[in-house]
Amino acid sequence: MSQDFKRRTIVNWLLGGGVIAWLSAIFFPVLKYLQPPSIPEAVVSSVKAATVNELANNSSKIFKFGNKPGLLIKTPAGEWRAFTAICTHLDCIVQYRDDLEHIWCACHNGHYDLQGRNISGPPPRPLEEYDVNIQGKDVYVSKRT
Repeated sequence: MSQDFKRRTIVNWLLGGGVIAWLSAIFFPVLKYLQPPSIPEAVVSSVKAATVNELANNSSKIFKFGNKPGLLIKTPAGEWRAFTAICTHLDCIVQYRDDLEHIWCACHNGHYDLQGRNISGPPPRPLEEYDVNIQGKDVYVSKRT
């Protein structure tokens, strides 16, 4: 009786292991196919964000800085400023409000001044600021080093 029980237990373990191996052989390639491949992010240090004549004073433009959005602002005084367009609170996209003359996050009513500093609302820290360089008629934005 005891010997029969051991044989049956061993056979059950072998059959169970075989079924698990068979299911793994079927589903592992399917799951591997559905999972997107990891592609290393290209390091972007400078991009052409606009042309000089593209923005009037007290206006802005969202541009793509690598795979993240950036915000290029031409202040009412005609100065160029650039920041990451991602709010430091919950990663919403910020925008420039020409009526308030500062940066605003619509998700939770966060406000930043034109230096990128958080001045009201829930954002915990300032926006990352970029350098703005004008070369000819093009406006280039680059990360600060």
